[in-house]
Amino acid sequence: MNQTNESQGRAPRTPAPPGLPPVLFSDNRIIVFIKPPGLLSVPGIGPEKADCLASRAEDAFPGARIVHRLDRDTSGVIVMARDADAHRELSRQFQDREVDKRYEAIVGGRLAIDDGVIDAAMRKDLDHPPRQVIDNELGRSATTHFNVLSRGSDRTHVELRPVTGRSHQLRLHMQSIGHPILGDDLYAPPDLVEASPRLMLHATILTVKHPATGEDVTFHDPCPFE
Repeated sequence: MNQTNESQGRAPRTPAPPGLPPVLFSDNRIIVFIKPPGLLSVPGIGPEKADCLASRAEDAFPGARIVHRLDRDTSGVIVMARDADAHRELSRQFQDREVDKRYEAIVGGRLAIDDGVIDAAMRKDLDHPPRQVIDNELGRSATTHFNVLSRGSDRTHVELRPVTGRSHQLRLHMQSIGHPILGDDLYAPPDLVEASPRLMLHATILTVKHPATGEDVTFHDPCPFE
């Protein structure tokens, strides 16, 4: 995929109203936020889960519409549409897997190989929601590419590139190969949950075709942890 210069995604951030996450980029068609950990992308069930990025963005940018989601505890780059046509086109790109999504994570243990691909179908764990489980017979296909960025004595810094966009895909896939993400209270054992005050997963790079021009635009927020 040919990409525009990443400097476009590193333009000075727009000052955000109180309560609104940092705006990495905005024009009259799209808005790109840096979502903090702990903030839902869309409302959850119940009034206590009404606060989310979608509602905050709508208050500040009337007409803003969610296109894709990041887990509540995942931070990083997320794009929203500002009109119906932009929403339709961006949603199509995600559905047709035309976007490039890259994440960084800190996982438990030392990965023995430098890179690889995880192909493991997933479905909801009906007995333990909101967890997902690997099920290669009844699950939906899911594919993740990974490569090692650095290794520590008991952990590994990895880049993750999901081909599909299943709920909890990166978290479950890394757990399925024996390397759960630090701070993951759904899929990691207690010692790795306690090893970090947050889920160590950050969406660093997102490339989409701009709905107005059709040109690739890349947005980048450096990983806040190593």
